[in-house]
Amino acid sequence: MKRLIFLFILFCMKDVFAAHGLALHGAPKLSPNFDHFDYVNPEAPKRGLLRQATTAGFDTFNPFTINGISPAGIGLTHDTLMKANANEAFTQYGLIAEDIVLSKDKKNVTFTLNPNAQFNDKSPITSEDVLFSFNILKEKGLPIYRVYYQDVASAEIVDKRTIRFHLKNTDNRELPLILGQLPVLSKKWWENRDFTKTSLDIPVSSGPYQIQKFQANRSITYERNPDYWAKDLNVNKGFYNFNEIRFDTYLDSTVTIEALRSNLIDVHVENVAKRWVTEQAWPEVKKGQILSTEIINNLPSGMQGFVFNLRNPLFQDIRVRQALTKVLDFEWINQNLFHGLYHRTTSYFDNSVLKAPPLPDKEELKLLNPYKEHLPESVFTTVFSLPDLPSRQALKEAYDLLQEAGWSVENNILQKEGKPFRFTLLMDSLSAPVWERIALPFVARLKRLGIQADIQTIDLLQYKNRLDQFDFDMIVFVWGESLSPGNEQADYWGSVAADTPGSSNLSGIKNAAIDTLIQKIKNAQTEHQLQTAVHALDRVLLHHYLVIPHWYSPTTRLLFSPTLEHPAAHSLHGIDLMTWWKK
Repeated sequence: MKRLIFLFILFCMKDVFAAHGLALHGAPKLSPNFDHFDYVNPEAPKRGLLRQATTAGFDTFNPFTINGISPAGIGLTHDTLMKANANEAFTQYGLIAEDIVLSKDKKNVTFTLNPNAQFNDKSPITSEDVLFSFNILKEKGLPIYRVYYQDVASAEIVDKRTIRFHLKNTDNRELPLILGQLPVLSKKWWENRDFTKTSLDIPVSSGPYQIQKFQANRSITYERNPDYWAKDLNVNKGFYNFNEIRFDTYLDSTVTIEALRSNLIDVHVENVAKRWVTEQAWPEVKKGQILSTEIINNLPSGMQGFVFNLRNPLFQDIRVRQALTKVLDFEWINQNLFHGLYHRTTSYFDNSVLKAPPLPDKEELKLLNPYKEHLPESVFTTVFSLPDLPSRQALKEAYDLLQEAGWSVENNILQKEGKPFRFTLLMDSLSAPVWERIALPFVARLKRLGIQADIQTIDLLQYKNRLDQFDFDMIVFVWGESLSPGNEQADYWGSVAADTPGSSNLSGIKNAAIDTLIQKIKNAQTEHQLQTAVHALDRVLLHHYLVIPHWYSPTTRLLFSPTLEHPAAHSLHGIDLMTWWKK
């Protein structure tokens, strides 16, 4: 088969030179004639069934809108214009797109589609499908797509296989790569349907797998498309080795564990430290009937924590947020509940070079100084740290901060102007069994300060709708991060996103300095500029106390069937089950 050649025309001053891939910074790691990614086994056999568990039901096969819940694994049915190499920070190679050209003035980017590209109904993928996908996602898709594509002025069809995007902001170097991540939908199938309506009609799709059968909220099985046109492309060699992939829905994680022990599922990622320690003593593990391993990942840990909703007046005073941060006793939780297996999170980019240094250097200060009036003074003067104090001392410091903010205790109730300090920690019914054992000690310590914190558990769909409308006081949430932060930061922290239902700005932060730093990240021309801007953003977010940070582990803990095999090397991302195979 003729090798896919993916040309990126990169202009540097007056010179023009071609390369075979597109990297955000520097040149692509892989040579033009690469055969496969270096974390796969290109000779992996194609066979068998992979059985997985999920604790979430589903009511739609459209994962691209805020309405409804789509099933686990649905991403396997959709291909994108380009495909990322997981061993590079942000580099992509051709998939549906055969080549890409960035104009010399960087005002437009042109994709030419592979002539063999087709949907699973064997209809060709054309530039009309790409244009339709871009427009429908921007107009009716998840809020993140409007953030991603806001710097695209327009898109035009050049011919049946060629589409050109005109760019507003030539400094947004990530944008051509973002466009390369565009999932391509069938215009013919979608154009006469309501894109925002939940539906279990099986759509025409473009990915390596297609929906074979399902029972709503109970089970879904995907089959590898035998006619998948891209199965032999270099970016796909060694991937998608299972003939079928099935996800069964279980009521909670405890039932999932029993399903693993009963040989009903093949793999389980263990996120509960206490269970992990217990699982190592299972007879099945000792006899090799279930294998266990910890796989290191080299990505930023992201931020998980108790999230304050700043839209609630109760949390608008930073001293209140600082006080409640002191209340969480991480050391007690880690030793008594987690067997000491976790590290405290002290950065939105922990476990990476993107973590902010203790104090800003000269280059960071150039970014921060113009916004001193919009930032806490501590950003410039104080090393961010989380309390490592005896319990009584931490509570005393918390109470002192609350008093500064105008709160006082009367009849064992913390009050201000006659109103008690009371809020609700909202949880979904699936994750509540795990989080309640962590939240209850926190709630008990709050009570010692006179604060009434209630825990409310609701079903998953209601929970999703409440989050989409920012209707909560406090939640547990995690923002994932990568080695190449960019446009998604506007969805996480941008002022516009704070008022956009369904966005990831759950804290509701609105800050001119943060908006500017996000733009600096998007427009960074070098890796060094990117790191400096990310350090500054990390520092500003930390000193705003938007969350009570939790903890992280640099490893992924995995239990799996001995019938599964994986490549000798893992990528920077750690586990990718799509590179595994059945023995």
